[in-house]
Amino acid sequence: MEKILKSPGREEAGPFDKRRVPWYPSKNCGKFREGAGMAYGDGVRAMDEMMEDAELLFSFLSQAEEGPADIVLAMGSQDLGVAEIAVRAFQELGADWLVCTGGFGKDTSELFHETEGVLYARRCLELGVPEERILVETRASNSGENFRFSRTLLEERGIFPATGVIACKPYMARRAWATGSMQWPQVRWSVACQRVSLAEYLARGNDRRATLELMVGDLQRLRVYAGRFQVQVQVPEPVWQACKRLAGDGYDRYIIREI
Repeated sequence: MEKILKSPGREEAGPFDKRRVPWYPSKNCGKFREGAGMAYGDGVRAMDEMMEDAELLFSFLSQAEEGPADIVLAMGSQDLGVAEIAVRAFQELGADWLVCTGGFGKDTSELFHETEGVLYARRCLELGVPEERILVETRASNSGENFRFSRTLLEERGIFPATGVIACKPYMARRAWATGSMQWPQVRWSVACQRVSLAEYLARGNDRRATLELMVGDLQRLRVYAGRFQVQVQVPEPVWQACKRLAGDGYDRYIIREI
């Protein structure tokens, strides 16, 4: 497949005063000891307690509604099952275009040898989407770039959608919608994702530790990026506190300390 966008170089975020970050773990955050089922910080927590907090984050982050679609935008990630969600949305909603977007992100640069966009596009072809209806973007390294670079890709072809569905992993749903609404406001966005619980999602082969680390990072970004890179999303205080506890348990790999 040759429909590969030659996007502009990566856009770097500007200076950001870390004092404005609503929360980031201190140097005293506990470190999770894999296999022990507990963390060391302010106290010791059993695995079932941590998973209760994780389920709360997953339930909040995965809330989404699916609407009409001129385009389906498949957001690249480590979860290749998203391509199947994108195909279902494309076929059921009668979209005109399916955009597979993603280069190498923070969680795929050491995992994949091909870009997220190419891997997604290949799977979409296997599932019956016509090649001429697939557009591939391969430079995006974060969610903002997924939308900005895809927008450029379509505009260069004279395509100006009014509605779009974002296909993404479940716990990316809220942040994907918030990002698209800020970065590409001319499109009325909705979201398609797997309708599963955290336990069901992990049972399908998704790594527990990686999933929890990514959820903690995504939840924090809903506040850190609000009004800058994403529209504001209200995070209930119990969800916020659960996120902080999980970071203290050691699931803090992707939290933002400063930008």
